[in-house]
Amino acid sequence: MPERRADALQRLRSAHERAVLDELRRSGALTRADLVSRVGLSRTTLSAIVADLLAREVLVERRTASEGLGASAPDTEGQAAGPPAPGPEPLRGRGRPATTVSLNPRGAALVGIGMLVDRLEIVVANHAHQFVAGASRTWSPDLGPDERLAEVMEATQEVRRSGISLAAVEAVGLGLPGPVRDLTGQGDLAAAPAVTHLTTDLERHFGAVVRTDNNTRLAALAEVTWGSARGLSDILYLRWSHGVGGGIVIGGRLVRGAHGAAGEIGHTSRDPRGPACYCGGRGCLEGQAALPALLAACRDRGVHPRDTGELLALAAAGQPAVTQVLDEAAAAVGQVLAALAAQTDPACVVVAGEPAGLDGVLRVIRRQLDALSLPTARPRIPVRSSALGDDAAAQGAVAMLLREFGQAPDPLALPSPATGAAARTGAPA
Repeated sequence: MPERRADALQRLRSAHERAVLDELRRSGALTRADLVSRVGLSRTTLSAIVADLLAREVLVERRTASEGLGASAPDTEGQAAGPPAPGPEPLRGRGRPATTVSLNPRGAALVGIGMLVDRLEIVVANHAHQFVAGASRTWSPDLGPDERLAEVMEATQEVRRSGISLAAVEAVGLGLPGPVRDLTGQGDLAAAPAVTHLTTDLERHFGAVVRTDNNTRLAALAEVTWGSARGLSDILYLRWSHGVGGGIVIGGRLVRGAHGAAGEIGHTSRDPRGPACYCGGRGCLEGQAALPALLAACRDRGVHPRDTGELLALAAAGQPAVTQVLDEAAAAVGQVLAALAAQTDPACVVVAGEPAGLDGVLRVIRRQLDALSLPTARPRIPVRSSALGDDAAAQGAVAMLLREFGQAPDPLALPSPATGAAARTGAPA
């Protein structure tokens, strides 16, 4: 019985804390008297909550010019502060400065981590749901779990050194390659020791819950939240790079599937008798369209780009063999997307990755969608390039947390945070 009572009291305190934070998100800096009035808590309860939030660096306190020299702060519970009065720095009647409290713009609330095959991306959102810092690392695809965890820890230290407090992180979102079935770290994920070890260590490091999903699916969620599909509730997302992945958003929610494999567009078989794929299938789209396959196809035609950058440069310059290779791959991508669009009826298709920067590639995909999609449902499906950067999966991890923990009543109406280079400076948005 004492345990139940303690749990109930903790839930009540958490609800009061959320009410205080929600009011500060809506209204900005407020005096304690304002908060008492607006949130409806007693002065004693409000004072205890504010003191705790200040100690955890969730809130900051500043002197305010809302009272004149020697004026007393309002003492009636629920009474708001009066209008500003001219004069020197105001003091309370008993000699204590009048202050307001506000959300700490440099206090981290949510951390999004995107673990890609060749790099790590981290973004940090404060309690106002603004992205205020980020860090990135490149790493070898062969890097082991312990080494990857060490890179994550060093990247978070870089965030701390930029002046961001990680003392009050509420939750961490983690994007991982491959099928990810369960958001809670139980079930199928428990059978993957490396993943279990990683999430456990992250929970211990941050003192917060960790939620996981596939990194490309999370990038799709970021696109409907802040990217080129913002405001749309039904989209197809394709990530075309060293691998080919995807994400499906229906009714504003990610489609994950029974086994965590929804959106694995790259492993659609185009030829059951084709080359074997590492996924266990044959003739997969990824084997034809991924960047390593494009480089190999160019070499087969007598052109030898050294890397992806040179491949794209040759395509932009109109080199015939390279253009043909990319057109064939884009046609294959478009055909797979058209088949999927016939089943999902998306409002648009978003394409991310290096080839998406070539207008010719998007034109070929559009042509396939126009020709092969269900014409009676929608004659034309817009195809857009991604509006987000390499940290899209990390951003999507934050979007996932906002939805899961009820901080986004309307998931399609979240504020636009600072992104990209601005986020990496650590400066408040």
